[in-house]
Amino acid sequence: MFEKVREIIISNLSCDAGRVTMDADLVEDVGLDSLDAVDLNVALEETLGFAMTDEELKEIKTVGDIVRCLEAHKKA
Repeated sequence: MFEKVREIIISNLSCDAGRVTMDADLVEDVGLDSLDAVDLNVALEETLGFAMTDEELKEIKTVGDIVRCLEAHKKA
């Protein structure tokens, strides 16, 4: 799941691929802003078939948080 999320982040945010790790902070390391967060969530939904809720988005701080959240959706 990490590789898929990583590819989506890189293609949607045009950020340095080397900065997108499980521990990467989405704001500090990846450069995510609030508009990017919405766009990223839409891209995740289009690609993977499910999106994070607004409440979940508020708790997301790292790339790993996205991966864990999406994996939890997948299991549900």
